[in-house]
Amino acid sequence: MTIIKQEDLIASVADAFQYISYYHPLDYIQALGRAYDREESPAAKDAIAQILTNSRMSAEGHRPICQDTGIALVFIKVGMNVQWQATMGIQEMINEGVRRAYLDKDNPLRASVLADPAGARKNTKDNTPAVVHYEIVPGDHVEVICAAKGGGSEAKSKFAMLNPSDDLVEWVLKTVPSMGAGWCPPGILGIGIGGTPEKAMLLAKESIMAPVDIQELIARGAKSRIEELRLELYDKVNALGIGAQGLGGLTTVLDVKILDYPTHAANLPIAMIPNCAATRHIHFHLDGSGPAKLETPKLEDWPKVTWTPDTKSATSVNLDTLTREQVAAWKPGQKLLLNGKMLTGRDAAHKRIADMLAKGEKLPVDFTNRVIYYVGPVDPVRDEVVGPAGPTTGTRMDKFTRMMLEKTGLISMIGKSERGPVAIEAIKDNKSAYLMAVGGAAYLVAKAIKSAKVVGFADLGMEAIYEFEVKDMPVTVAVDSNGTSVHTTGPKEWQAKIGKIPVVAA
Repeated sequence: MTIIKQEDLIASVADAFQYISYYHPLDYIQALGRAYDREESPAAKDAIAQILTNSRMSAEGHRPICQDTGIALVFIKVGMNVQWQATMGIQEMINEGVRRAYLDKDNPLRASVLADPAGARKNTKDNTPAVVHYEIVPGDHVEVICAAKGGGSEAKSKFAMLNPSDDLVEWVLKTVPSMGAGWCPPGILGIGIGGTPEKAMLLAKESIMAPVDIQELIARGAKSRIEELRLELYDKVNALGIGAQGLGGLTTVLDVKILDYPTHAANLPIAMIPNCAATRHIHFHLDGSGPAKLETPKLEDWPKVTWTPDTKSATSVNLDTLTREQVAAWKPGQKLLLNGKMLTGRDAAHKRIADMLAKGEKLPVDFTNRVIYYVGPVDPVRDEVVGPAGPTTGTRMDKFTRMMLEKTGLISMIGKSERGPVAIEAIKDNKSAYLMAVGGAAYLVAKAIKSAKVVGFADLGMEAIYEFEVKDMPVTVAVDSNGTSVHTTGPKEWQAKIGKIPVVAA
């Protein structure tokens, strides 16, 4: 009988969440390197270069790959011959490990978990509780998978209860474009088929914890219906032309994972959950000999890609003297390097601004002729002015866009992925523009931030309004003053170039 000590599980979980905050799984990052080598879309290639450079920087600096350090997810399989030397339950032990990891003084991680989700939504301050999935299995050891799932990719999770005669591939190809780019492709699609609705979702989530091996599968050929489906979907999803960050390109997914389970004769449940450019998970075992030993990856195994600001073809923009006329002249897909001072704000700040304006109250900052960056940064350490500070999903601010443009004096916005019709219409009406920063390049972006201070709503923590001073911060004009969106034109262009799936006219 194996005896597992309480502290061994706690310490292993804490180490695991620190580890995955700054080390990509090597199989993922090498697959992304191969995608970079074969990518033909300049915009997508530039985005992948930023993600790869960010990954190496995070590995070297032991700082988070993404500012959204995720909700803690743990799959734990406990052998039936295991005995615990513990006073805590498994959930409590895992929560303590998560707490230690997220409050680590050398690499504090962003606490994003809110209690009372349908009410006060108060931050738990330590990212607990974790979401834990348990299984009791034969054996005398404990198997654990720790993963950190960001809100952007989780928000794109999909489920459908199809009829048994419906086409699974057709559903996936129809659904993936509806997910937009908020899940930060290129990533991995996890698909769960069968069981009941909750089982299908769990299968989809568990599937993306497996190593990237689609190229090996292509080389040897399929040996089962599930492997045939993986190959078919890998080919057809990439043929959609969505590409890195939704800008259009050859690679949208690096792998497609599928797990299935027997289901009722009347049902065909299917779930789909993506893993983003900040893919973070690690697998370890406890056998009673002490905490898990996590092997440090070799930096020489990272792809040899280094992104630097393109000062020749990108347009330098002075935010301190920016005018509405300059914003209106920007073109779709134009690369900009931002310099000067910008404000930040995301969901909670926008909601509070709306409430204050409705009451006729004065805002804490003046947004006139300013640019706002949708971001919730990680706290700084040592000599940092701010921790990793990549963009959050722009569509969550869509319902506030017209208000911000017409009632505060704001002239432009920066976020991640596409904007929806409501926001695009407001941008067009106000001759504004929406700029896109690369999701999954948070540490790289933070290096462009030269100073940071809270200027409003300090009680909101990472959702407070900051003022950042930036130098050569890279962005792309994603929606111009005429309402043209590169997240529409780019994928349509590359879907046509790839030529495997007919482009449907708008």
